[in-house]
Amino acid sequence: MDLVIGPLDLAARIDEALTVQAVAFGLGPEEVAVRRQIVQRHMQYRGARALGASVGGLLVGFVYGMPNSRTHWWSTVVEPYLRARDNDGWLDDSFVITELHVHPDHQNRGIGRRLITTITDSAAEPRSILSAIDIDSPARGLYHSLGYVDLARQVHFPSAPRPYAVMGAPLPLRRR
Repeated sequence: MDLVIGPLDLAARIDEALTVQAVAFGLGPEEVAVRRQIVQRHMQYRGARALGASVGGLLVGFVYGMPNSRTHWWSTVVEPYLRARDNDGWLDDSFVITELHVHPDHQNRGIGRRLITTITDSAAEPRSILSAIDIDSPARGLYHSLGYVDLARQVHFPSAPRPYAVMGAPLPLRRR
């Protein structure tokens, strides 16, 4: 496998990235259209950056994130859940992993691990936060193996059918 991980111009390759996300996350066309607007808005934020994983020039995974701000929509939703557990300080001085997806045909090969560690290795912030569907899943297993801990569970986003867990880890992330 000739895997290349490097900077991704997410605006230019948004269709490829959203195809990976749609397959990995089971999104329909309407959800993809909404995500397109969200990604385009996020990439305008200060410090937002993306990495892609390609095999033979084909995008098979991507990650993007940014320095967190309490004014971002995600932070306003998770803040009460974090505050209830006295963890709302994690919203400050954190690099948030907004999305991380690997095409199912390329999962379980360390691509997600390489994407998240590479993007957080260049973060100026001392810690990272993210949210993941609140079930025992390979994704949550990966995050735990990297040093992420649960900061809040059963977090409900307005349009999401399933609850999420908010997780945080000191940087740099733990290596095997």
